[in-house]
Amino acid sequence: MFGNYLIGLREGLEASLVVCILIAYLVKTGRRDALKPIWIGIGVAVGVALAFGAGLEFGSQELTFEAQELLGGSLSIVAVVLVTWMVFWMRRTARHLKAELHGKLDAALQMGTGALVATAFLAVGREGLETALFVWASVRASSDGTSAPLVGVLLGLATAVLLGWLFYRGALRINLATFFTWTGGMLVVVAAGVLAYGVHDLQEARFLDGLANKAFDISATIPPDSWYGTLLKGVFNFQPNPTVLQVTVWALYLVPTLALFLAPIGSGPSVRVKKQKATDEKADAEASAETTA
Repeated sequence: MFGNYLIGLREGLEASLVVCILIAYLVKTGRRDALKPIWIGIGVAVGVALAFGAGLEFGSQELTFEAQELLGGSLSIVAVVLVTWMVFWMRRTARHLKAELHGKLDAALQMGTGALVATAFLAVGREGLETALFVWASVRASSDGTSAPLVGVLLGLATAVLLGWLFYRGALRINLATFFTWTGGMLVVVAAGVLAYGVHDLQEARFLDGLANKAFDISATIPPDSWYGTLLKGVFNFQPNPTVLQVTVWALYLVPTLALFLAPIGSGPSVRVKKQKATDEKADAEASAETTA
């Protein structure tokens, strides 16, 4: 359940921060007239993400067992690829996300209502689709016949919405770069488990060989239905009897990915980001001067 909570929290907080930045910028610059198109774009993005998740869940139920395993395994791998790209991208841009979004919003304001809707939709929609896909894959991997995985995701999303609201109200301030580094590292560990489970699905679909070639079997030591077996599965997608291919793929993904993710970032902000940041600081100074006058 913790692993799914982390996914909901991490993915949901990204979307919440994007919404907060867009709304706060429009309010601060006196463009409340543009709030409606932004909310429309956000609403459409959320609706598309929910429809996508529902399509994955209910559409797969009509397939044969092998087709379900093939679809689940393939989408699990796709989800891991997308989430891996996302955590690296967010770690690099977390410090400058505000300036990036302000630049896109300024351009959209000049183009009109349609551009505002599209900007909000694209900014939130990407996060929503990634979240729907990875949550579906993770819940499927850690499902034990109970609703605990889904409850974990929903609690994580609820926490993210609350934190986003606190950020907007100015009641909460944290180092986002540090936050996304730590949660991103933990998400890489979760993604490794999802990847291994996806490989197992492909083996059950007879797309990959080696289903009977077990790396080890400690089911007697760590029973899957025990409280600690359930905990390990919920947090790390741990399996007591994985195949050799599962363990190999898990290690080949986790070790280099985590090492690269935790390595120091060598490059600073781009010239465009620096320019936008300077513009934002100038606007803040002018607003403060007008308030004082």
